[in-house]
Formats: sequence, structure tokens, C-alpha cells
Amino acid sequence: MAEHLILIGAVPRFPEEDSKLRATSIRVRRGGNCPNTIEVLHQFINNASSGPSIPNAPPPRLHLVSPLPERQSQATAQIIASFPPSREGWGALPVNFDHCLFREGHQAPASSYILRSEATGSRTIVNHNDLPEMTSEEFLDIAEAFRAKRKTWWHFEGRIPETTLECIRILRRVFGNEAMVSVEVEKPGRPGLRQLAAEADVVFYSKSWAEDCGYTSAEDCLRAERQPRASVGAGDTFVAGMLYGLTCQAETWNLSEKLDFAVHLATLKVQREGFGGLGDDMQSRAGGGPPVSDQVRG
Repeated sequence: MAEHLILIGAVPRFPEEDSKLRATSIRVRRGGNCPNTIEVLHQFINNASSGPSIPNAPPPRLHLVSPLPERQSQATAQIIASFPPSREGWGALPVNFDHCLFREGHQAPASSYILRSEATGSRTIVNHNDLPEMTSEEFLDIAEAFRAKRKTWWHFEGRIPETTLECIRILRRVFGNEAMVSVEVEKPGRPGLRQLAAEADVVFYSKSWAEDCGYTSAEDCLRAERQPRASVGAGDTFVAGMLYGLTCQAETWNLSEKLDFAVHLATLKVQREGFGGLGDDMQSRAGGGPPVSDQVRG
């Protein structure tokens, strides 16, 4: 979810080391996968003719979650101003930046410097990012802020798979199946991307990643990568949930509540490898009891 300022310099040819070369043009623009996606998506949401198809439904609200320089910095103002405003007369809201992580003491955004050779069309990219990355603890606070929302969709770039995986699991604990999660699997050779794909509801694979894995067509990639969620151990987890209900909650839960607890515990299991953390996640999600929304009280 990185937000970049990009400087693109067009040059006649790629320069030799320790040489001087005049650029034919210089452009500065905002970049970053998720910010770019939000900008395009906002154009459709902001258009009455292509808005939500459900009658009287409010337009979706778009939120950007990304580390940024401190809130009052010139760079942050430039980034926010680069997003187009909403059109008047329909009701769509502008992109919301309230959940961005404004890093105090930092004035410069993440930046990319691109040299584009007019002779060959090649692009040479130098990245710099001095902003502290988002932590899973920070993301938990953000997810909790949306707990009251019944339907949410969360999209991740897959830049830092270890943190992103923790974030997805946080969403499963906070929202259960109410939140949809999509992720980009883009950079070849980056460890952890397959684990992200296994946790997400929707996966976007890049051509370069598919080719690096040896796939010769998009269909081959999707067929091979389409793996059902591992159900090994789900039955054992269900039994454990029922035994807990029958022994430790015999007088406090009715049978329907015990079944609800066991089913939701098994659902958490099939969303991960192994059994580690299931108890903590269930405790965080439902306070150790059956999910409130699904309880059937006698």
C-alpha cells in the first residue's frame, strides 16, 4: 500500500556511468499500485451512470491506508491534492485519507526515479523509501475502526508478504466472512506470495510472476494455482470446539451455541496452515463464546 512520488526522465539513451546526459522531458506524478487503483475506481464510483446497481444504495467509500510523511508536510498535501475531487450532484465522497499513517518527523514521501530510454524503451528504476512501514499492530487499530461496517473489501499489494499475511488474518478475526480480501501477486521470486494467495478471496497474478513460475498461458497459471483451502484438520478442530462447549460451557451455552462455536472454529482452521493461534483468534473474535450474530438462544 505504498504511496510514491515518481519522477520520470526521458533520455535519448541510457547514460554511461559517470557521464552527463540531457533529458528530453521530465514528469512528476503520484504512483503506487493501490493509489493508482483507487484513482481509477473512484472515477466509476463518482459517475452516476456507472455507480452501484442496487437501488438507493449509497456509493462505496474508498479509503487509502498507506504510510505518508507528517500530515502538515508539503509532500502529503501534494499527494492528497493529486486525487481528483468528487463530482457534484450525485453524492459520491472523495477518497478518505483518515486511516493513513502520517509519520511524524518525515517530510519526504517514498520516491521512484525512472530513466526511460527513447532508443530502446527500457525503464531503469531507483526507489527510495525512508518512511517506517505499517505494522500489524497499526493495522489492527485500523481494522477495529471499521468493525461496525457490515460489508468491507480490503485490497493489498503484496509488497511485504509477512506483514500482509498478518493483516489478512486480523481481518478474518475481526470480520469473519463479512470482509472480502484481494491481493496482488506480482513480483517474481518474492517469498510468501503463495501464502497470501491461499488466504485471499480474490488474487490478481501478474504475467511476469506467472512466466517466472514456468506457466505458458494465463489459463495454465490459474488452473495450477487454484487450490482449495486445506481442510486437513478441520474435522479435528470441530470436535475440539464441541468438546470445549460440552465440558467447559455445559451450563452456559445451549446446543445451538456449542455448534456455532465449533463451526466457526473449524472455519478459522481452513483459512490457515496448522493449528497455532486458533484459540487466541477465536477469543479475539468472539470473546471466547459463540459468535453473537449467529447465536440461537433457547
